[in-house]
Amino acid sequence: MTNLTPHGADPLEQYLLNMTRRRFFGLAGQTIGAGLGAAALASLVGGSGALAAQPETVGQPRVLPAHFAPKARHVIYMHMEGAPSQLDLLDYKPHLSERFDEELPDSVRQGQRITTMTSGQSRLPVAPSKFRFIRHANNQNGVYMSELLPYTGSVAGELCVINSMRTEAINHEPGITFFQTGNQQPGRPSFGSWVSYGLGSECANLPSFVVLITQGLGNMQALSARFWGSGFLPSEHQGCKIRTGENAVLYLKDPDGVGREDRRRMLDLVNTLNEREFQDTLDSEVQARIAQYEMAYRMQMSVPELTDFAREDPQTLEMYGPEVHRPGSFAANCLLARRLVERGVRFVQLYMRGWDQHNNLPSELAAQCGAVDRAQAALVRDLKQRGLLDETLVLWGGEFGRTVYSQGTLTRDNYGRDHHPRCFSVWLAGGGIKPGITYGKTDDYSYNIVENPVEVHDLHATMLHLLGLDHKQLIYRHQGRDYRLTDVAGNLVRPIMA
Repeated sequence: MTNLTPHGADPLEQYLLNMTRRRFFGLAGQTIGAGLGAAALASLVGGSGALAAQPETVGQPRVLPAHFAPKARHVIYMHMEGAPSQLDLLDYKPHLSERFDEELPDSVRQGQRITTMTSGQSRLPVAPSKFRFIRHANNQNGVYMSELLPYTGSVAGELCVINSMRTEAINHEPGITFFQTGNQQPGRPSFGSWVSYGLGSECANLPSFVVLITQGLGNMQALSARFWGSGFLPSEHQGCKIRTGENAVLYLKDPDGVGREDRRRMLDLVNTLNEREFQDTLDSEVQARIAQYEMAYRMQMSVPELTDFAREDPQTLEMYGPEVHRPGSFAANCLLARRLVERGVRFVQLYMRGWDQHNNLPSELAAQCGAVDRAQAALVRDLKQRGLLDETLVLWGGEFGRTVYSQGTLTRDNYGRDHHPRCFSVWLAGGGIKPGITYGKTDDYSYNIVENPVEVHDLHATMLHLLGLDHKQLIYRHQGRDYRLTDVAGNLVRPIMA
């Protein structure tokens, strides 16, 4: 049997751990063979009762032991859905202006595949960025950023920019799925679900994994709920989506005529029935259902307080910008993210849609950056001034990058870019990340990586490590196989860790 950790107990082992002495003899009295079989199976797993995660006590947070001392306790993951152009934002290529409209050399492309959206073009003309880059001199190397990100540039001293990310996916759906779950095929648990499963919750009144969505300004890709689903992990680890409007969480509000005491009595009755079901079946999903009902009851009080910014000081609201007063905006969601980690939420996932700029990239990208720049910089600054940045790991990035060659019309001021998985940029900040650095290097066309490639599994492994989790030990057995977020890959990117 695989040596499983507290974060990867075999479901059969978990079942046996729920088998108290009274239950054992009760079941044995009903079916002697089943009882003896359970005893035999218990001996096979070596009596490793301490290895399994126990269900939370109702009304209390459930914090699991990490594999080693963590640098971070929370994650805020800002996913820019649609893939922002690294060439126009973070990967500075000053000499490309001399190659305007030249054909992309075969020595650079190296026969690599391109999408059907540009495969029919007669040429692949080089499109330099029209935007000026600014060097933010935080140390002897500095961090280059586009003029489209002036606010983000002002906190560059806190950021680690990785210009050598690489992914296997070339289309949005598998690309987003890969970044969110560690696999291009749907059905696996999301990153946030793995963290919730591995570390538990620090907050009794809010879920350990929360999702916030902003619609953005451009071409929208599908945003599936499975991106924050728990897959085969217990269902309490799925992301809870907080929406705009009166009902921030669906089905949380009581119907007219139902009071708080009425809801409590109904919940107590349902829990009694579920407890009886669990006594009969020892099904861990029944316990998950009980915990979720209780969480929903507590959220009826905690969510309205969470989403009310009335007590935020005016200076903080001004820092996030005027859009912070519009529910569902990226600014409002960034402030919500800070408030969530402040209250102990383990993993906050922000989606900003609209980054799929195949045509008219300069104008669309400028508008999209205008919607995120001030707020994401304010989030980093806000976390730092409250002493939360050291314990919060922040990630910003898309599912892949953009091509150096133009898709469609090309002029100095207007161009488009196709999907490019071979290299792209993300940035991190906070818990355990080395600040004010750029890591990895691409060629002169930002087409191939020439130094320090970082795979998606490497990034996941590194982030789990900073949370105190060994990615090789964060395991869950499903249908006879051990699964993990990083599958059978993943290496720590130690140079970016402080």
